[in-house]
Amino acid sequence: MKKIGITLLTAFFGGAVAIGGYKLIENNNTEKMSIEDKQKVYFTNNPVSVSSAGDVDFVQAAAAVTPAVVHIQTTYGGSSRQQRGGGGVDPFEDMFRDFFGGPRGNTQRAPAMASGSGVIVSDDGYIVTNNHVVEDASKIEVILPDNRSFQAKVIGRDPNTDLALLKVNATKLPVVKLGNSDNVQVGEWVLAVGYPLTLNTTVTAGIVSAKGRAIGILGQPEQEDYYGNRNQPRVNSAIESFIQTDAAINRGNSGGALVNTRGELVGINAAIASQTGYYAGYGFAIPVNLAKKIMDDFIKYGAVRRGFVGVTFQELNSSIAKELGVSEISGLYVNTVVEGSGAAAAGIKKGDVITKVDGARIMSSSDLQERVARLRPGDKVQLSFNRDGKERTVSVTLKGEDDVKIAGNNNSSAEELYNQLGASFAPVSTAQKQRYKINSGVVVTEARDGGLFSNFGIEKGTIITSINNKPINKVDDIDNALSASSNNMIRINGISADGSRIMMSFPVAQ
Repeated sequence: MKKIGITLLTAFFGGAVAIGGYKLIENNNTEKMSIEDKQKVYFTNNPVSVSSAGDVDFVQAAAAVTPAVVHIQTTYGGSSRQQRGGGGVDPFEDMFRDFFGGPRGNTQRAPAMASGSGVIVSDDGYIVTNNHVVEDASKIEVILPDNRSFQAKVIGRDPNTDLALLKVNATKLPVVKLGNSDNVQVGEWVLAVGYPLTLNTTVTAGIVSAKGRAIGILGQPEQEDYYGNRNQPRVNSAIESFIQTDAAINRGNSGGALVNTRGELVGINAAIASQTGYYAGYGFAIPVNLAKKIMDDFIKYGAVRRGFVGVTFQELNSSIAKELGVSEISGLYVNTVVEGSGAAAAGIKKGDVITKVDGARIMSSSDLQERVARLRPGDKVQLSFNRDGKERTVSVTLKGEDDVKIAGNNNSSAEELYNQLGASFAPVSTAQKQRYKINSGVVVTEARDGGLFSNFGIEKGTIITSINNKPINKVDDIDNALSASSNNMIRINGISADGSRIMMSFPVAQ
C-alpha cells in the first residue's frame, strides 16, 4: 500500500511539474515558441475528446474544429490586382481559373474584396492559410464563427508551398489540434471545413483519395493550365505533395481545414481540379507536417529556411527508363549535380537513380521534395540510389541556396542553347492570337529528332508564348530569352497543337 501511495504521489508530482513547466514557458516566452509547443500548452489546459476513426460519426470532430476555422476577407487596391476569370472576386478562383479551364481577362478594376478561409493554430492569434488567399492584399480581416472580427498582419508568405501565416491581436482563441499527415491513410474519412461560395462555416465529408499528388500549379508566374507531362524534370522550388480528397471543396475553401475524424488538422485545403471551377470530386490539401515547418520558420526567422539536396532530376516510368537506358522503372533519375552541394559531397553523380529517402521508397518527385522541404540547411537526409545495378545509401547534408553554385551556370551561349532545342519557328498569326487569347507567340514548324523539343514531346504546331518567363513575339526574341536561363534549365510556356496549355522545364547540356 505504501509503494502504491509513493507511486501515485510521484505521478501526481510529475504531472504538476510538466504543467507548471508549460505554464512557465507560456508566461515567459510564448512569442518564440513553435506552433507545436503552443499547442501542447493549449491542449494540456484544454483537453478534447472526439470519436475514433472507426465511427462514421463526424459530429464531435466537426464541433471541435469549426470554432477555430475562420473567414478571411481581403481588400485590394484597384491598381494592385487585375481582373481575371470574368470578374471572379475570390482568390481561389483568381489563382486557379486557368487550371479549371475558364476564360481570362486583363482589365483594371476598382478596389475589390475577396474571400477565403483560415485555421487558428494557437490561442494567441496565429492563423495559417494559403498564400494565394492573402497575396497582394492591402487589408486582411479575419472573422470568427462567433462574429468577432480582427485585422490581421502577415507574418510570412511562401509561394513555393502556397502557405501564409497571419497574426491577430487576440488571446484565448479556439484552436484546431495539429495532427500527423504522415499517418494519413488512403481511404480514411476526412472533413473539409471552410467558407465556400460566400457561405458561412461549412463542413463536408469524404475520404483521402491519394497522397503525394503533384498537379503543377505552384511556382509558375501565370498559373496556367497544366496539361504537360508529369515525368519532366522538376526544376523550380515549388513543393507539391498534396493530399487528395473527394470531400467537397469549392471557391472560398482555400486555406481551410482538412481534418481527420479525431478532429486533428492533417491538411490545409488549397486547390480543386475541375473543368467548371466548381467541385468535381478532386480536392487537394497541403500536408500539415509541411505546414508546421513553414509556420515555425516564419516565427523563428521571419522567412522560410529551405535546404537543398543539390540535384536536378526526372521521374522514371517504364518508357522513360527505356529511353534513358536504365533498368529501374521508378525513382528519380539524376540529370545534374550542383557543384558544392550536399549531393556532390556525398558522391551522387549524374545517371544515378535515387530510390529512397530516409528509408522510404520514392515513387514520385513529391516523395523527396516534401520530406526535404521539412528540413533546413545543415540538416541531414539519408538517400539511397542505384548505380551500376548496386544500391548505395549516403547521408546528405542539406545546404542553403546561397551556399551552392550551379555547375556550368550560364556557360552555354544563346546560340548553343538554340541549337539544342532542335526546332524551327515562325511568327504566330493574328487569328491564332485571337483564338487563344494570347498577346505573343511563335509556332514550332519543325521539331527535329534528337533535339530537346522532340525529346520532351513539344511537337510541330505548338505555340511557344514565353521562354524563361520572357514573352516571345518573334523568332529573334528566343535568343534573348534563352540568355536568361538559370541553373542550366529552360522553362517553356505555350499552347499545344490541340489547344491545351503546357508548362515544361528541362535541363540543357553544359
